[in-house]
Amino acid sequence: MYSPEHVLGRCVMHFGEEAVLGSAKLAAFVATSDFERARAFYEGVLGLRFVRDDSFALVFDCAGTTLRIAKVREVDPQNYTVLGWHVDDIRATASGLKARGAQFIIIPGFPQDDLGVWTSPDATKVAWFKDPDGNTLSISQRSPNEGAT
Repeated sequence: MYSPEHVLGRCVMHFGEEAVLGSAKLAAFVATSDFERARAFYEGVLGLRFVRDDSFALVFDCAGTTLRIAKVREVDPQNYTVLGWHVDDIRATASGLKARGAQFIIIPGFPQDDLGVWTSPDATKVAWFKDPDGNTLSISQRSPNEGAT
C-alpha cells in the first residue's frame, strides 16, 4: 500500500480502507475574463454542450464531466496543460479543431508533425492549443501499448 507521502499526489486518497474521493464525480474548472469569447470557443470550436450560465461560471458537459468556466477579472495563464481530452484519432481531431479555428502550438526545435502532434517515447501522441484566455489545453491519443485508464 502507499505511504501518506505517495498518496497525497493521487486523485484517490485512502484513510484506512475507505476511498474518500474514489467514487465521487470529478468537476473541472478553468478561468475566463470574457464569458462571450469563452462560450464561443468552448461551444463553437471545441463542440462542448453548453448547460447554463449561472453568473459565476459557464457550465458545460464534457461527456458526463462538468466543466465550469469561472469568470475572473484577470486570467493568469500557466505554461502547462490545464484541461486535456483523450481522443481515438488525434490527427482527425486536430484537423477538425484546426478547421474550426483552434491554433495548435508549435514549439521550435520540438519534434512535432505539421499539425503540432508530438509522439512521446512510449508512442502516446499529444498536441497542445490555447483557449482565448491563454489557458493551455491538449488532446492526446494513448499509446497502443497503454491499457485503458
